[in-house]
Amino acid sequence: MTRPGSYFSGSNDHGLSRRGFLGATAAGAATFAADTRLDGFKSEALAAELRKQNKNVILLWLAGGASQFETFDPKPGRPTGGPYRAIPTNATGVHISELLPRIAARMQHTAIIRSLYTKVTDHGGGATLMETGRRPAPGFSYPDIGAVVARELGRIDSQVPDYVSMYTSTEGRRKGTSGFLGARYSPMFLAENMVPENIRRLETISDIDHRDRAALRDVLAKRFNQTHQSSTVASQTTAYHRVRGIMASEKLFDIEQEPEAMRQKYGPLQFGQQCLIARRLIEAGVPFVKVARAWWDSHGQNFETHRELCADLDQAMSALLDDLAERGLLENTLVITLGEFGRTPNINASLGRDHFANAWSCSLSGCGIRGGVAYGRTDEDGHNVADGPVKAGDLFATILSALGIDPESEYYLGSRPLPLADFGSKAVKEVLA
Repeated sequence: MTRPGSYFSGSNDHGLSRRGFLGATAAGAATFAADTRLDGFKSEALAAELRKQNKNVILLWLAGGASQFETFDPKPGRPTGGPYRAIPTNATGVHISELLPRIAARMQHTAIIRSLYTKVTDHGGGATLMETGRRPAPGFSYPDIGAVVARELGRIDSQVPDYVSMYTSTEGRRKGTSGFLGARYSPMFLAENMVPENIRRLETISDIDHRDRAALRDVLAKRFNQTHQSSTVASQTTAYHRVRGIMASEKLFDIEQEPEAMRQKYGPLQFGQQCLIARRLIEAGVPFVKVARAWWDSHGQNFETHRELCADLDQAMSALLDDLAERGLLENTLVITLGEFGRTPNINASLGRDHFANAWSCSLSGCGIRGGVAYGRTDEDGHNVADGPVKAGDLFATILSALGIDPESEYYLGSRPLPLADFGSKAVKEVLA
């Protein structure tokens, strides 16, 4: 049973504090490329209160671009619709693809946006746009949504990583970027394994020696800090403690710590297992976790591809929503499904759908979201947005608003103010609770 004010189940396996963990971003932990004070927060007390609410994000990244027709905006019976039916959800009037029956049964948690209008159709450019909420600018790099959430919801003194990215991708192996926020908010990137590499104590060093070395290091560091106070020294000390934290918290990445029944709910495939790890991480206090599922780039055999991939998404996402809800975590955890773009209405000669960014879909579930709604509308064949166009910046602002972060708050690059969401962006209030 979850303790009031806590996100831990009560077992030893889950009872890991934020001080028990490292971010792979530890090197340079306090280094910033810009003055990132916030203009929008009236006081540090307000910012601290937001952090106390322990809000989190899990981004399910559909790498390559999932088809809106085979997921959240089906067009059965139309020339562009393909072979799959639309099925009712448990939200009145909302239908989605028959390939997602479990998600359909949990639509009370989820809002669909069917009217994304972003126009960027190359993988790199589309991913950058959707993750940062704006087009690139010369001279500096914008932070992605994970880094912004880490900056706003992570604790400066935390040894828990603020941003973890688990990614196996066919389209560029994107790691995520902290941009001008600096290395402190870069993601811990797990590319090949679900457990961070090189975190175990060497077998040639005994546990007592390991602890004695740490104690000696702490004594020397404290003495050094008394006469050499600087942000660089503080950064190195923070980095060391974050490294020590992750070495003590390896079990967070080990799904064998979970009951067999729980592992079966998420399924045997890597995507489901990573979703389970994501739950364990946010339960331990990580503000932002990205989990990617590759191979959605269905230029050929689109329907067979989506039958397989949607089954994986349906099981993993529904298990995740159930798990979060049962633990009392969903009300403070925002679950996003998103890719770099959607797929074309027209079906090509290889029975595939190509890149398409004029009218496509994503979903938002949990924290700050009004479930059971579908916002926006595409025309009858899905070629264009017919009602309620949503740009990348609008989606960015909606995500921040759901988390209680003011999207009009500003970072500063020197004397230049930059709002967290792009200039002119507006949150989609119809999907916010």
